[in-house]
Amino acid sequence: MPKSILERLKEGVVLGDGGYLLALENRGYVQAGPFTPEVTIEHPNALLALHQEFLNAGAEVLQVLTFYASENKLAQIGYAGRLAEINRAAVQIARQAAGDRALVAGDLCLTWKYKEGDSKAADDCRRLFDAQIGYQMEVGVDFFICETFLYAGEALIALERAKRTGLPVMVTLAFEGPKTRDGRTPGEAARMLEGAGADIVGTNCWQDPTFMLPVVEEMRRAVKGYVAAQPVAYRCTPEVPFFTGQKGFPDKLNPYHLTRYEMGDFAKKALDLGVNYIGGCCGCEGAHIRQMARAIGKMPVEEREWAVDYERPQSATEAYKRLRDGSR
Repeated sequence: MPKSILERLKEGVVLGDGGYLLALENRGYVQAGPFTPEVTIEHPNALLALHQEFLNAGAEVLQVLTFYASENKLAQIGYAGRLAEINRAAVQIARQAAGDRALVAGDLCLTWKYKEGDSKAADDCRRLFDAQIGYQMEVGVDFFICETFLYAGEALIALERAKRTGLPVMVTLAFEGPKTRDGRTPGEAARMLEGAGADIVGTNCWQDPTFMLPVVEEMRRAVKGYVAAQPVAYRCTPEVPFFTGQKGFPDKLNPYHLTRYEMGDFAKKALDLGVNYIGGCCGCEGAHIRQMARAIGKMPVEEREWAVDYERPQSATEAYKRLRDGSR
């Protein structure tokens, strides 16, 4: 029987995967703006290939693509009647890719229905989460990731519903600034979630590595349990420290893209801070995850030997390196 996420975390850092919706939008399978995951049933092979890309890059967990796969979001684009099909397919595709090499995480995300202090809105969130959980559990996941919550209150509701499955639950918040939308600092929010039973707490999306590191460092100091961090691979600014507020969002983000080495540097710094679960989010593709794997010792620096001969170059790598170095 494969080791659970908690058993793996007890042994050391776990490497997650990257972002799916924006990667698939770049490939032409997802519509920019709504970012709903009907790709799971319309182009399943495209999603399968991306899961395999992350797996081959070193990811130890594949997250099912059910972000925005809730009734209210799917209804906006005419897919409300296919809620069950989309959620089930997402788990089946991730399972097919993972085989016995990786864990499969179910997924719940912000609904845009939550209103602080509104009990009816809270019940709406519960109903939306319960429907997704039910369909994902029919196929079977290893644990749940509740992600990208701007309100700590909505994150608590997602945690409440996911904990009813008896599976481990990871909860990560997204930050537009120093606090959540309901006024919680990263440390306060992390303690609240851990106290409510989250097995792993942390932050994901919205922020790039520069802005996420202080957030996750505060969370690490605030809690005793496991901490997760999954930044975007798009550069943010001090004026707008979250990528969804950049002028290039949602479909002109190419100039903001971070290199694999910047994400690798983040992974090493996060590991040094004591972060236990490290991955990526929007904009983070296979090359980024592979470099992160290398940075935290999950993959050799070079996969295979390459005989280099600068005297008789066989590639532009050899031919132009000596010109750059000025050595030959």
